[in-house]
Amino acid sequence: MVRFNLIGPFEIVAEDGRSYLPSTPKVCQTLALLLTRANEIVTADALVHELWGESPPRSAMTTLQTYVYHARRMFVAEQLLPDDRPLLVTRAPGYAVQVEDDEVDIKVFERLVAEAHADLGADRCESAVHKVGRALELWRGPALSNVPAGDLLTGHIVHLEELRIRALEIRIEAEGRLNRHRESIPQLRKLVNDYPLNEWFHSRLIMALGSAGRRAEALQAYQNLRRILAEELGLEPSPDLQRLQLELLGSRPQRTTQGPGPAGSGPAAQGPARLPVFS
Repeated sequence: MVRFNLIGPFEIVAEDGRSYLPSTPKVCQTLALLLTRANEIVTADALVHELWGESPPRSAMTTLQTYVYHARRMFVAEQLLPDDRPLLVTRAPGYAVQVEDDEVDIKVFERLVAEAHADLGADRCESAVHKVGRALELWRGPALSNVPAGDLLTGHIVHLEELRIRALEIRIEAEGRLNRHRESIPQLRKLVNDYPLNEWFHSRLIMALGSAGRRAEALQAYQNLRRILAEELGLEPSPDLQRLQLELLGSRPQRTTQGPGPAGSGPAAQGPARLPVFS
């Protein structure tokens, strides 16, 4: 089975393990856009916009046809696919790549995250952690890091990054429900460093530290977030986080709260998560 890997440097891996990449950047860009919309028709106009933006040359359509021709020739010359298997087909008003979902890492990633989300909703937390782990293992670096990206590819890269954050939130939430607070602290410290404005990650770090009996560190983590928000945005932490600080200080009784989570479909959509009892 040929594999198309886009989560990281773009590469095409043949059944025998050989790896290929078109030598022409715009051929790579054309294939990458088609693969992000696998089994869908991508119009020629959309491809032209991706390749040249708002100022395409007069020869854009002819040049696009040349790029498609070179892509097809590569698959034949390198024997990446069986002779009788069409891959890149012309479908008015544009082109389509015909692949199985398991052949494109983006499709596998999206499926695993969706399954993990469903498992979390059904309180199958071990399964959710396992599937998210498999999904995140597909990340070999920034998506399409070796391909020039126009407006359309940039939008899809942003979508993938948001879905990666959603996957991380699902894993943290599932591990929290499994009472793995102490084990999640190193991961959460990295996440708040990587995503300093994500209050959900900060809230889970504070909760994990408090649950592990490290109240002073939890309070320091809150102060770190407060400083970041003040310096970067001129804002205070959310009301939920301010209440969490008071609970750490022992000024308020334990309550039920819920982190922001992915809008409409992340951990928070599963219902409120109860704060641990801090000692």
